[in-house]
Amino acid sequence: MKGIHFDLHFSDYPRSVALAGGLPVELTRDADVTEMVEHLDGLVLTGGADVDPENYGQAHDPNLGELEPDRDEWEISLLAAARARDLPVLAICRGLQLVNVVFGGTLRQDVDLDEGAGHPQWDVDGHEATHSVNVVEGTTTAQLFPDELGVNSLHHQVVDIVGQGLIVSAKASDGVVEGLETPDGRIVAVQWHPELLKKPDPTFVWLVGQASERLQG
Repeated sequence: MKGIHFDLHFSDYPRSVALAGGLPVELTRDADVTEMVEHLDGLVLTGGADVDPENYGQAHDPNLGELEPDRDEWEISLLAAARARDLPVLAICRGLQLVNVVFGGTLRQDVDLDEGAGHPQWDVDGHEATHSVNVVEGTTTAQLFPDELGVNSLHHQVVDIVGQGLIVSAKASDGVVEGLETPDGRIVAVQWHPELLKKPDPTFVWLVGQASERLQG
């Protein structure tokens, strides 16, 4: 029907939070961001459309995918509100890219399948691993995973310049950044989609654990 608007939520994200022991809450843009975040114990920034290059001062690449500028603005506000309250943040795929941009980094707007490890593998079931990732010793991500793990690959954009103050926590075999985190350990960002892999996933377990510790503290 014309004039009907709706929010679309992929169920694998809340399911992953629940299986890790958390209580998932799906957010709406029809509420004040600060007030909404005051009721949360953690935040998940999910996958989705490409981040608008205007957010990092670049012109649009011809192969740029769908953009959602309103979502960019909303999620940037969500991240700022979560940081202000010292909430743990798990950022996934687009979420990692958004975090990198917020911290002053840039993105490579399009990567072909035949480049490097072959990142945009949309023709492969996302529940299957398509390439390996090596974690960086001494990072929070390294505490969650072994030295090398298999991940899916559902993205055609990658980190170019790493945002100021962010730590690279994982890389693909071709050197592409697959993980970022903050020195304070409150943001863990991954380029793959852990919500589609074996559950409970360590990144969601980390998020729920951090949220619980914050409540108890």
